[in-house]
Amino acid sequence: MAPARGQKAFLQTEKGDKIPCLFNPAELSFSRSNTWSGADMPGKGVPKLNYQGASSGTMSLKLFFDTTGSGEDATTYTDKLLSLMEIDTSLPGSSETNNNARPPWVQFHWGSMHSFKAVITSASVTFNYFSSEGLPLRADVDLGLTQYEDGKVFGPQNPTSGTPHPHKAHRVQPGETLDRIAAIHYGSPTRWRAIADLNGIEDPMALRPGRVLAIPELI
Repeated sequence: MAPARGQKAFLQTEKGDKIPCLFNPAELSFSRSNTWSGADMPGKGVPKLNYQGASSGTMSLKLFFDTTGSGEDATTYTDKLLSLMEIDTSLPGSSETNNNARPPWVQFHWGSMHSFKAVITSASVTFNYFSSEGLPLRADVDLGLTQYEDGKVFGPQNPTSGTPHPHKAHRVQPGETLDRIAAIHYGSPTRWRAIADLNGIEDPMALRPGRVLAIPELI
């Protein structure tokens, strides 16, 4: 299914932010592979293969940014992409105690097409046009993305497919505790453990203000 005419492609981050593509990509590619193996049988021909599992899908995306019309610094857009390769300790599952942190996952959207959730594993930025003051006004960006979790590789699908019970987010305010947050979202402070488990919180009394927590939907 082709993207709807006139719709702009964008990358959506794990926190729900949208990074627009100034120009829709001219091409994108994705791949996926399975691993099969068979025991060597000298003198007996081709062995029967046994399935060993699937590898994460990969996607290559070429983006073009041109700000000559506005005179805006093109790094305004490229820096947002590069920041998605930086560790974000406010993401669910992060733990300063265990040094457990990661960059966020992203998802590519264009009309009715949506990619798997993926992490940016490589980024190449080439600035090829500058103002007389040396301000970069055009950039080509090649992104390499690797599938973050199981799901459909790419195609027409609901953006929330693979997440039957999507999470809400809550930014911790000074003085807030898990039981108080549970009371806000569930109407009962006794349900704080569901939030702690999803976010990898070992000490429910040590919440850092500003941290973004994923709030699971209880079923």
